[in-house]
Amino acid sequence: MRLRRTLPVLLLLTTACTGGPTLENQGDVTAPPGDSSHLTVGSAGFTESDLLAQMYVLLLDQAGYSTQILSVTNRELYEPALESGQIDVVPEYAATFADWLNAKVNGPDAAPVGSPDLGKTMTALRSLATPRGLTVLDPGAAVDQNAFAVASSYATEHHLKTLSDLGASKLPVRLAAGDECVQRPYCAPGLKKTYGIDITAVDPKGVGTTPSKQAVQNGQDQMVLTTSTDATLDNFGLVLLDDDKHLQNADYIVPVVNRSQAGSSKVTAALDKLNTVLTTADLASMNEQVDSWRRLPGDVARTYLQSKKLIPR
Repeated sequence: MRLRRTLPVLLLLTTACTGGPTLENQGDVTAPPGDSSHLTVGSAGFTESDLLAQMYVLLLDQAGYSTQILSVTNRELYEPALESGQIDVVPEYAATFADWLNAKVNGPDAAPVGSPDLGKTMTALRSLATPRGLTVLDPGAAVDQNAFAVASSYATEHHLKTLSDLGASKLPVRLAAGDECVQRPYCAPGLKKTYGIDITAVDPKGVGTTPSKQAVQNGQDQMVLTTSTDATLDNFGLVLLDDDKHLQNADYIVPVVNRSQAGSSKVTAALDKLNTVLTTADLASMNEQVDSWRRLPGDVARTYLQSKKLIPR
């Protein structure tokens, strides 16, 4: 098994203030896509990003590339490094990255371009990424977006499977979430407007934190804001309610590549293989193996790809 070398973050410091291609190298955007034999895959440093990065390097290894992983937790650092070619490939989230690039290009007060519509989100994302020398590959089925969970006993008692069910029930709901939930359109205001849910208060215990889940488990709160790949819900006796009216943005997982280094059809074909198998449930299961079972991300990623016959045993 090849060891993955983590590059020092100091390499990125010189890229922190860079933008897209300068006037001198705008031609790079329309030049033939590059195909470097050695590729650096970026990780944002949390479990899910580490898992995705490990799967990317295994698939690229299988396609004949030499790879290494660079872990950088700050998007303000790793995105410019992706533009400059210090990072060649990174896993991203479609709506979140679209809004981040939009704010970078058009200012922090720019209207969001990410939305629950995956097609519109991808169109906006690619229009922002392409002039910066980046290529956004196709999304698969896996999505990591905001999600809402209730106690399974509460769901059974009130016949709840969807957020629409909860709205129709007219039950008063105290929501465990971050304090920003009071104002965010996907959170309390959106739950009220889209689903008619009676949010009586927001309990600021954080997004998907242990205290927030415990508050719902013990009945102090009725619902918690977490994510769709949260693998610990069973431990607290919680179940997700389906976002059946699509309030949440389309944060599907997409590989983003530096076009001049990793824009070839060979790289695309290697990474697209993950789209044929990876689901949200698969990702949640792998997160659980790392976070709860204390397995190494590289081992979990390898076992998963082998089980799907994408790499040899």
